[in-house]
Amino acid sequence: MDRERRKQILSRRVPGWISGLLVLGSLGALLLLERRRPLRERKTGESKLRRDGRNLAMAALSAAAIGLVEKPVVEPLAHKVVDRRWGLLQRRPLPVPLELFLTIALLDYTLYIWHVLTHKVPLLWRFHQSHHVDLDMDATTAVRFHFGEMVLSAPWRAAQVLLIGSSPLGLALWQTITTVEILFHHSNTRLPAGFERYLGKLIVTPRMHGIHHSIVREETDSNWSTIFTWPDALHRTLRLNVPQREITIGVAAYQDPAELTLGKIIALPLTASRPSWRLVDDGTPVRRPAELPNLPRTALAG
Repeated sequence: MDRERRKQILSRRVPGWISGLLVLGSLGALLLLERRRPLRERKTGESKLRRDGRNLAMAALSAAAIGLVEKPVVEPLAHKVVDRRWGLLQRRPLPVPLELFLTIALLDYTLYIWHVLTHKVPLLWRFHQSHHVDLDMDATTAVRFHFGEMVLSAPWRAAQVLLIGSSPLGLALWQTITTVEILFHHSNTRLPAGFERYLGKLIVTPRMHGIHHSIVREETDSNWSTIFTWPDALHRTLRLNVPQREITIGVAAYQDPAELTLGKIIALPLTASRPSWRLVDDGTPVRRPAELPNLPRTALAG
């Protein structure tokens, strides 16, 4: 394939209607499955309609921030990457399917690194905590991010595109696949355990990500992957031996629903911080080995 033809293909975008159909279709299907086959019982008595509305309002603010701050920078940069052959994957021509696969894999891996940073860097955690304080977890939690986190992530996204050499097509495919996958692994959907055990060898699943949303810090400090599970396996942060019935979703310091209204979640990064992993009146939650099933750390439980 000549260079100009290759450039034309890689400069395409996934049509918006296709991405929208995949994302909205996935969300609708998962909301239906959550009703029919819930993985965890709901913790709060709050109206699901009210909670979903709050999460979708957070998502709308985040989408606006992405449209204003990230998109005008990252998308033109992806075109320049192909035009000027910047970045790792543009150094030598690769078959288009291979380049697209490597783009998705490397963007996913560098998102793993960013996710770890959002937990370890205090400023980033202040904003990312808004995602974790949801007291129940389902598909709408997947889009509940603070708009400030989206602003702070924009330079990282630009660096991902520039250093990896992501084309517009590769970036668009990754964005669509990532959105569908985070809807899936945040969903409160009970899959057959054997099937999920098999699926979890490749991609992140609901049971796996449920552990990441635990109030026990060592469990939250695991399962940081987004699409593929190999980054967690590579860095030995994969944890699958915690049964879902043993998990309390949320952040230990914020277990009172009255503190988690839309306005208070938006203001959370700017308020006086608490020790996130300490319950208000009952110490630091831990998981004793005797409370876990006698399974390897990387075996699916619950």
